[in-house]
Amino acid sequence: MRNFDTIRRHLKSSDFRITEHDVDVICIEMSLEQGTRHQAIFLSELDDDDGRPYLRVSTAVSPITGLDAKRALIFNWQSRVGYLAIGDLDGIPHLQLCENRPYDGLDASEIDRLVLEIGGLGDRMERMLSAGGDLF
Repeated sequence: MRNFDTIRRHLKSSDFRITEHDVDVICIEMSLEQGTRHQAIFLSELDDDDGRPYLRVSTAVSPITGLDAKRALIFNWQSRVGYLAIGDLDGIPHLQLCENRPYDGLDASEIDRLVLEIGGLGDRMERMLSAGGDLF
């Protein structure tokens, strides 16, 4: 996978439920636990300082209001993939689970794995931080 258009074509040909928010963002709506839970995963492109393109895979986990940051950081420490960040969602700061990967070495199976892993892990974090809630 050399660019975002290649990734977009791959995702459109897969079994994922996809919506596009604009040219630079793809949203995958995941259904989990036989349709009883849902998680939105966003894919976008960003460049590092020397211009190398990266794929960002992210999902919102929880609004930061009332968030127990210690529990979130403990969960993040125990995770083998992803990192936590604060991102704006409709004008409200939210805890986000993110993973950035350089395009070099990305193939179709790795993209699928990242989407499934970030989506599933994000949903588990959301459940833990929101007393079982399913906002995203």
